[in-house]
Amino acid sequence: MSEVVAAKNLIKFYGDKNKFKALDGINLSINEGDYICIMGPSGSGKTTLLNNLSTIDMPTSGTVKINNINVRSMNEFDLGKFRYENLGFIFQEFNLIDSLTIRENIGIPLALAEKPEREINERVAVIAEKLGISDILDKFPVECSGGQRQRAASARALVAEPKMVVADEPTGNLDTKNSHELLKILRELNENEGITILMVTHDAMIASYAKKLILLRDGKIEETIEREGLTQREFFYRIVEAATKESQDLFEAMKG
Repeated sequence: MSEVVAAKNLIKFYGDKNKFKALDGINLSINEGDYICIMGPSGSGKTTLLNNLSTIDMPTSGTVKINNINVRSMNEFDLGKFRYENLGFIFQEFNLIDSLTIRENIGIPLALAEKPEREINERVAVIAEKLGISDILDKFPVECSGGQRQRAASARALVAEPKMVVADEPTGNLDTKNSHELLKILRELNENEGITILMVTHDAMIASYAKKLILLRDGKIEETIEREGLTQREFFYRIVEAATKESQDLFEAMKG
């Protein structure tokens, strides 16, 4: 498998006078076809790491290469072009444009890439069918349910056939049923089409859909867990055990 992202010694500070180190020497390699979930307690650096790996933010020091291109060497125009050609973003907030139909919202990355209208319509139709939203393409976001809007946002992220999908708490605004439907779709796209997925969540159940878990604490990678031959249930319990280790240790100390 070819390497999609290579991060070396990522350090990120926030603030001027009272500096806070959000990332502390992160090294990470993401390969084509990986499905990686990042977990950690509040303030551990999850979203900061995701943003630095996906060009939304830049590290204070260290390097991030995507497809062997150092993103820090790119100007803003080239970086924007690079994002919509290589990355697809799914956020907790759907970020759909209310004045555009679902069809038009999904086609935005292709319009930015100046693709012909016929190609845009064809590719939107294909991805909409895969995500089960062909029947709402001519509706506006306000006319759709939360699950439909999140599927539309996911379709927008996937329509340009990105090298990697970046998802930050993508099920945060969905109920349990719609959450698991979206996660099943992402897993199928990863398994059947080899789309690389990098996701942040605080939920062990959501993380159990991934192939690998990265557990962050205080801006450092504390543990990496591979799913390998585990069932999803077994992987879930392994994640819960790792994520609650600090609390378990605290209870043991209190017993003493």
